[in-house]
Amino acid sequence: MRDPFEESLRDLLNSQSTHDDEACLDRVLKTANRQVGAGDLFGLMGHWLQAAMIALSGGASSKSVAVRRNPSRSSIDKAD
Repeated sequence: MRDPFEESLRDLLNSQSTHDDEACLDRVLKTANRQVGAGDLFGLMGHWLQAAMIALSGGASSKSVAVRRNPSRSSIDKAD
């Protein structure tokens, strides 16, 4: 049985290439390196933000809250 798609693929593989494969490979590799580098950069920024949030939340619990030890006299001195 004849498959036209398979025949067209065979024709493409057997035909002489008019473009430079090395240039295409270099272009693909440069694009891939840029994408990986951008992903690493965003990952680094995300980890930095997470570390900053952990540091801020850990520092907030060590701060003591100012509490009045003496009850206010305004409720005691009121006349009924």
